[in-house]
Amino acid sequence: MDEQKVMEQNMENLAIAMPVSPSPRQPSLEEEAEVGKDAASDQQLSEFTATNSCTCGCPQLEAEPILDNVQLLGFLVRSRDIDWKSYVQPLDTEVRGDAVYLERQSDFLSNHRRTLNNNSRRELLVCHDMMGNYLNDRHYHSSEKYDDYRFMHWSAVDYFCYFSHKYVTIPPSGWLNAAHRHGVPVLGTYIAEGHSGKQLLHEILDSAESVQRTVAAMTRLCLHFGFEGWLVNVECPVRAEAMPNLYLFVEELRQATERQVPHGRVIWYDSVIDNGELSWQNELNERNVQFFRASHGTLINYIWDDRSLDTSEASIQREKAAPHRLFLGLDVFGRGQLGRFQSAHTLARIAARGFSAGIFAPAWCFETLQQYGYNIRNNSGDESVNAAFLARNERWWSRLWPSLGTHPYRSLPFYSNFCVGSGRTSFECGVRQLAARPFFNLARQALQPSVPLGDNAEHSFDTAYTGGCALRIINYERAFRLFLTEFELPLGVLLLGYAYKVTTEDEKHALDVVLRFCPPRQPMKDVYVFCGTYRENILTQGVCYVSPLAGTLAPSLVHDQLPQEHGALGENWRVRYYLVKFDGPVQLQDIGLMGRRPQLSTANAYLGAIYVQSLQLEDYEAAQATHKADISVNHGQLWRDHDLMEKASAA
Repeated sequence: MDEQKVMEQNMENLAIAMPVSPSPRQPSLEEEAEVGKDAASDQQLSEFTATNSCTCGCPQLEAEPILDNVQLLGFLVRSRDIDWKSYVQPLDTEVRGDAVYLERQSDFLSNHRRTLNNNSRRELLVCHDMMGNYLNDRHYHSSEKYDDYRFMHWSAVDYFCYFSHKYVTIPPSGWLNAAHRHGVPVLGTYIAEGHSGKQLLHEILDSAESVQRTVAAMTRLCLHFGFEGWLVNVECPVRAEAMPNLYLFVEELRQATERQVPHGRVIWYDSVIDNGELSWQNELNERNVQFFRASHGTLINYIWDDRSLDTSEASIQREKAAPHRLFLGLDVFGRGQLGRFQSAHTLARIAARGFSAGIFAPAWCFETLQQYGYNIRNNSGDESVNAAFLARNERWWSRLWPSLGTHPYRSLPFYSNFCVGSGRTSFECGVRQLAARPFFNLARQALQPSVPLGDNAEHSFDTAYTGGCALRIINYERAFRLFLTEFELPLGVLLLGYAYKVTTEDEKHALDVVLRFCPPRQPMKDVYVFCGTYRENILTQGVCYVSPLAGTLAPSLVHDQLPQEHGALGENWRVRYYLVKFDGPVQLQDIGLMGRRPQLSTANAYLGAIYVQSLQLEDYEAAQATHKADISVNHGQLWRDHDLMEKASAA
């Protein structure tokens, strides 16, 4: 294909704005008219529980709730002698930066990011409550049910709560690993409800000493299993004389979590009020504000209205507290507010007041598939369920994203194979593993795209480079964003590698990884670099076209999952590497994709893995390869500006 035409087409594609409301891919799943079906569905699905077998072969590695105070205070859990640090990745606090708001979430052209301060900051708490939980996800190695519910949109989430109606809920290791890999703290749940819950609660509120013993026991659970804190949900009446100890319990739990648990948090759920009565306020007011003071934040019950928002706003002002400490509930099933595919309207109302949001039961996208004839109970997995859930889930999150902050990735080296934590089989360097079986294991989930894929790409389980799936390109009309980043390249040297597959040899079909750079403190001065296949590097002001390296990189520079290939790898997967040097420090702010194919073509393009690293100048000079790109920005001015800033900082 003529390269000049390609460049012109690429610029045209970058300039095309994304549609505001993309049309649904699966009209058969249109749910705007859903009324009255979810309650019956929820009741029916609650009867569906996991099998008693332990798929990992080790019952000690199976998550379990704590059912009473004897078990809690005595640390009577099967895994008490297990070193969970060997099985749970600690919270990665470097992988991502502070959230920003995007004007166009998937439009790669947009460089507008609205940064936050303490007043404009909003957070997102996700409460995962699916069919009682502790299903197949409770096992360390989980199951072969590859179509099971998976959560992928971590870049918008500030806290993830694993919720059940058991007394003390300990999050399973798969959820801990997936969340921690993305920098998201995980909360367990303490819940007291019904007659038995009331009895258990009053046992711990009997004295200050029993409160302190319980706090110590709950803190020990956090440290042993590797999660960050608690959602405290007291949904039973409390005797008036026990109320001082309930306040003490929340306060002591918060303080102990702050002192002993890295990045610990305690969030109170709007339930009992100051006289011990169980009375959901659906707002922050004088009846529940003391719990707000004692905790890191309060999750407000989801049956609020505009008057509730006014009252909560006034209460926050009186407390001189940050609005983001108040989480307004949004029940995806639609209890109390617009939910389902109209959840975005409810979220926008919360955001307009500057409050944070607490989303209950986002697995609604999976649970209610059975209303449309899908069998979500097949323990072997079902591809029709898998495809329908993923499409439905992307569509739901795409609608919410305009009201959500996005945390950019910021830590190098960066690598993802796009695995969502499941697959019909496993792949290594494009080769199907013959002995592999279907798997659902969230511990295998890789770093996920920063924004919903929407109508740009989809997860394909038919092929993969490594793991269980790859990204199949759908949008061949314009470049689109995959990762929002804040990758600092202090020496201006970048190494990019990626695995791709195009199901035709026709050169009119192509796939570029597109990078958007900016100089330090000049976020509006963009440089786009198209990393595809060109006969030679074409370097122009603002837009550059770079060819893959021809030659051999030092083994220490190559990612072990992305070997430099000499010819195609398994199932015709290929690997490209690019080496780019700027004339000064730059920041990589976006990673996107640009696919090209003739209009009537049915050939597919896939992205299977991507690797980004910052290198030394010596690495660039020592590389014995052609097509290294040396990009001049401001003709050396960047270096001088950078030196001046360094000297000013030192002074």
